Amino acid sequence: MDIQAQIETFGNYLKFERRYSELTKGAYLRDLQQLAGYLQQDFELNQVHQVEALHLRSWMVSLKQKNLKERSLLRKMSSVKSFFRFLCRQQVLKQNPAIRITLPKPPKRLPVFLETEQTEVLGYSQPFAEGFEGFTERLIIELLYQTGMRRQELVNLKESDVEVSRKQLRILGKGNKERLVPLDTKLLADIKDYILEKRKTLAETGKFLLSLKSGKQIYPQYVYRVVQKHLKGLTTLSKKSPHVLRHTFATQLLNNGAELNAIKELLGHSSLAATQVYTHNNIDRLKEQYRKAHPKS
Repeated sequence: MDIQAQIETFGNYLKFERRYSELTKGAYLRDLQQLAGYLQQDFELNQVHQVEALHLRSWMVSLKQKNLKERSLLRKMSSVKSFFRFLCRQQVLKQNPAIRITLPKPPKRLPVFLETEQTEVLGYSQPFAEGFEGFTERLIIELLYQTGMRRQELVNLKESDVEVSRKQLRILGKGNKERLVPLDTKLLADIKDYILEKRKTLAETGKFLLSLKSGKQIYPQYVYRVVQKHLKGLTTLSKKSPHVLRHTFATQLLNNGAELNAIKELLGHSSLAATQVYTHNNIDRLKEQYRKAHPKS
């Protein structure tokens, strides 16, 4: 019941049964490897049946002493709890040492988003370069903003996911869940033009929609850099990630009267609770308007 062997088994479970992305799986395994290293160094433990609640609490204390952010701490302990639940279900362990670890609820964080005026000039503050590379960057921004997809979903998007006749995009989301998102005429035309340009420019093209100028598939950090570059001169928000465009997509839909259930389906959320966070932004905006406009506010 070696810890390292069980972590590897858990990784296979996340990949093949839960169908988590490589990014998500990697985050879980890094947390568990960090715990395993701590248990070996501080307690000389390398067997899962040796781990007790006091060891896990000690690890939590050590993380807090390193000034780890609360959300990061909660994520790490969530990984550990999932790992030990798995071991109990597999009957590797009879008792779960993590069940006695209680975690505080994370503070609610409202999503940050761009204002409508900013999205109208998106790409003008940091103009797209000429040629295929600039075309790729522009389509990355357009797809993230106009479909609300996640960064990893964009990276894994295939040419075959574009349903031209139906003017829609098939997106494979978390847990291998598939959803359909409509495409407007202009964005669909841009996608078709991009595919033609890719055929002319690159010696080899694979199955993925978006490519680097080398012909290789785009990757998450590349997408992050592209978004950061094009939001840099546009907003003073401290966060300039692809998720900001996803939040903007959802917020603008809500502000323009879209139903919450429809937004939930478009975002690929598994529950309505995850989508309801956007209503808080809406309420905060109404309160601000009230304070500015009402004579007795």
